[in-house]
Amino acid sequence: MRENQFIRRILASLFVVLICSAGFGLAQAKTVESVSFLMAAPFADATQDLVQQFNQEHRGDIKLQVIKGPLETEAMSDLAISSLLLGKAPFDGLLMDVTWLAKYAEAGWLEPLESYFNEADVDTLVVGARAGNSYKGHLYRWPMNSDMGLLYYRTDLMQRPPETPDDLVQVSQALQNEKKVDWGYVWQGRQYEGLSCVYLEMIDGFGGDWLQTNVNQIGLNSKPGVEAAAWLQGLIDQGISPRSVTNYGEPEALQSFKVGDAAFMRNWPYAWAELQKSDSAVKGNVGITTMVANPGHSTATIGSWGLTVLKGSTHVDASIEAVRFLTSETAQKQLFLKYGYSPTQQRVFDDPQLLQDKPILAEFVRALKVAKSRPETPLYAQISDVLTRQLSSILTDKKTPEEGMNVAAANTNQILISAGEQS
Repeated sequence: MRENQFIRRILASLFVVLICSAGFGLAQAKTVESVSFLMAAPFADATQDLVQQFNQEHRGDIKLQVIKGPLETEAMSDLAISSLLLGKAPFDGLLMDVTWLAKYAEAGWLEPLESYFNEADVDTLVVGARAGNSYKGHLYRWPMNSDMGLLYYRTDLMQRPPETPDDLVQVSQALQNEKKVDWGYVWQGRQYEGLSCVYLEMIDGFGGDWLQTNVNQIGLNSKPGVEAAAWLQGLIDQGISPRSVTNYGEPEALQSFKVGDAAFMRNWPYAWAELQKSDSAVKGNVGITTMVANPGHSTATIGSWGLTVLKGSTHVDASIEAVRFLTSETAQKQLFLKYGYSPTQQRVFDDPQLLQDKPILAEFVRALKVAKSRPETPLYAQISDVLTRQLSSILTDKKTPEEGMNVAAANTNQILISAGEQS
């Protein structure tokens, strides 16, 4: 109920923005195009300086406004969909999570971008940032950051990070026995999208696959699928992760690691900048690597956000100009240096001065080489919800890994059958 009220308040605010924008255009004798993008709260805050720079450079031609949405990914999606279902959305563009693309494109809400970004433009992107931008042969999304799952570890507690799931358990137990940390490993165990990201890295790490969308083959109740769920459950049952990890999102995991409570943390690139701040108990003692896995199977979930232009916008060219500016090499450097957002442009990763000042960039590149998208399907939100519900039951010992993953596989299959994608 509270979330619905929040969305209604935001929608009312968005329509006020639309009316004001129209009025602004009339006041300027229609010489200035007013363009607006809806972004999740962290990105809206992070792009404030860039918006000011854009408006300064385009004074008299284009005025860009970023509308601040909710913090959580699911709430952002609910807000965007609610706006689009009403008809003409009160914004020209949307900063979109990588998992939304198939659903939004299938619904016809997005403007194809291949007329504005060609193969040469795509070639400027680092490999891991090229995924999740196209659907059924059309480019709909241009990446603003190249998020991927990372394993953070304490360099003052070990000479090198673990490589396999068993290694992580053994190192964690040794450090806990020596009273050097309270917990071995903190991660996103709450019943939400972050848990799906954690699970994808582990099922792939054990040699499996969540869902092969080209053939609709479900791997949740396969041997690797069950092993991945059992390993996560075992972290809690063995005391390597706190039982409260089932309530952790990214901020909670970061806080635990930041104060020195844990030896390992699974999180996104933004956490690196947070761990370098003066209030971090582990500042200067943190390394990053790819997620533990069986040999040859390390995987990093892609979690990037990208800019899209909505179908029906009357300011497409001006919106594209804003997209190019917000994803430019200069903008990428600013977002990385100030907020820790991983770049998408290969030239930023190759910048000698930046690599010298921030050698962590090289580790980001290594993780991007094993980055993988979650299942690319318009049904993603439904199948992810099925997965997180069953994983939550497993992590809280309400079901065994076998029971939970069998239910997850069966329910996923039923969703595909109902949509006519499975026989």
